[in-house]
Amino acid sequence: MSHHIVEFQDVHYRYPDGTAALNGLSVRITHGESVGIVGANGSGKSTFLMHTNGFLLPQRGSITVGDMTLDKKTRQEIRKKVGLIFQNPDDQLFMPTVFDDVAFGPLNLGLSPKRVRECVDEALETVGGLGLSSKPPHHLSGGQKSAVAIAAVIAMQPDILVMDEPASHLDPKSRRALINLLGHFHHTKIIASHDLDLILDVCERCVIIRGGRVVADGPAEEMLSNRQLLEENNLELPLSLQKRDWSPGGDMNEITKLHHLLGHWAEHNAEHAKTYQDWAKKADSLGRTELSGLLMKIADETIAMDGLFRKAMEVCK
Repeated sequence: MSHHIVEFQDVHYRYPDGTAALNGLSVRITHGESVGIVGANGSGKSTFLMHTNGFLLPQRGSITVGDMTLDKKTRQEIRKKVGLIFQNPDDQLFMPTVFDDVAFGPLNLGLSPKRVRECVDEALETVGGLGLSSKPPHHLSGGQKSAVAIAAVIAMQPDILVMDEPASHLDPKSRRALINLLGHFHHTKIIASHDLDLILDVCERCVIIRGGRVVADGPAEEMLSNRQLLEENNLELPLSLQKRDWSPGGDMNEITKLHHLLGHWAEHNAEHAKTYQDWAKKADSLGRTELSGLLMKIADETIAMDGLFRKAMEVCK
C-alpha cells in the first residue's frame, strides 16, 4: 500500500539560529513497518519526526508520503495520513475536556457528529481512557495525559503513527500499557526514543541518526545489541542487555534471544508482584480481608518465581 510509505531523500533543514539539524538525511519506511529512531541528544531525531507530517518542511531534498510529495499545498492532506504525537502531551491537549480534545481531529475531517462520537469512544477505549471523557485534561496524571494524546491522534485513524519519546512521562505500569497498545497498532509506526528497551520491545527495525544523517539501519535486535555501534553514536546498550555478554557484531542465536526474554519477564515479574500488593492493600482498606489475603499470596508466589527466572538465565549462558 503506497499510501503508508514515508521516504526522505537527501533532506536538509537548518533552524533560524543556524543549527543544522538535518544534513542530507535519507530513509525509506514501508507499509506496516515498526521503526525505532535513536540517537544522542541533538542528533536530529525530533526534527526528523516533525518533517513526517509537514510540521516542518525541508529546505533541500524531498519527502514523499504515499503518492504525495510534501510541500505547503499537500501537508494538510498528508496530516490525515500521518498522526504525530509530541513528547509533551500538554503540547497537544488544549480543549476544556478530554472528549473535546479527542473530537477535535475528527471534527476537522468533516465527520458527522454521530461518527465523531464513535471515533472518540473507540479511541478512548483503545487507550483505556473511556472513563476520562468528561474530565479537564489539566486534572489528569502524566500517564493519563499521554494516553489521551494518543487517543486524539488515533481517533483520526491515521495510516502512520509517529511518536516522539512516548514513554518519557510514564510510570512503569503506564509504560507497559503503552507497549501493549503499540503492539496492537498494525499500521506503520515510527518511534523516536532514548528508551532503547521500549524500541527493542516494539520495533522490528532501528535507524540510528547522528549529525542529521542516517548512520546505521537494520533489525532492532542486531542494532541494539551491538555495543560498539551504540558507543560510537554516544548510546548505551538497553538496560535489559547491559549485564549480559553479547558478541561484538550483535548476532543473537535462539538461546541468546531466550536469555534476553527471560530478563524481560523477570523485570516485569517484579512489577506484577507490586501491583498485586497494591491491590491487596486497597482490598484490605475496604474490609475485603479474604480478597486481600489471596492477592498477597499471589504476590508472594510471584516474587518466589524470581529465583526460577535467575536459574533459567544462568542455564542459558
